[in-house]
Amino acid sequence: MSLYESSVPQYAKMLRNLEKWLDKAEAHAQTKKFEPVTLLSARLAPDQYPLVRQIQSACDAAKSGAARLAGQEPPKHPDTEQTWEEIRTRVRTVLAYLESVKPSDFVGAEERVVPLPFMPGKGIVGSDYLVELSLPNFYFHLTTAYAILRHNGVDVGKTDYIGSMKLRDL
Repeated sequence: MSLYESSVPQYAKMLRNLEKWLDKAEAHAQTKKFEPVTLLSARLAPDQYPLVRQIQSACDAAKSGAARLAGQEPPKHPDTEQTWEEIRTRVRTVLAYLESVKPSDFVGAEERVVPLPFMPGKGIVGSDYLVELSLPNFYFHLTTAYAILRHNGVDVGKTDYIGSMKLRDL
């Protein structure tokens, strides 16, 4: 399986799952008669990011992972989302970017050295970048967003997290 197949489709699938969690969160807020935007500031612990930042970070991990493996500069977002619609737009914008990245952009990605902006002067080979940093970071922020929603009573479960699978008849 190529690095493209191991990354971009999975980033997109999980961000689409996230959109469904947000639908459930909005419905939960309406049922309980509170503004959904309240959830954006929810967090699991005082020293962790709130939901809005977890979503922004998951989006950043997806777009940066795809861009860096493709040898491109990731799109920039100012992290100013404060409303439900703004955070949904952020997710959709990243999904649109992921749709623009093609398998041909990943030629040589396995051996391409990916610079690490948070470690000036350091880089990591693309195949290691995907499995050691990009995917774990992406799933960390998604899982934390999921946990915040679950902690706040949103009816999401494991099948919501995993989403669709390519099942085969035996």
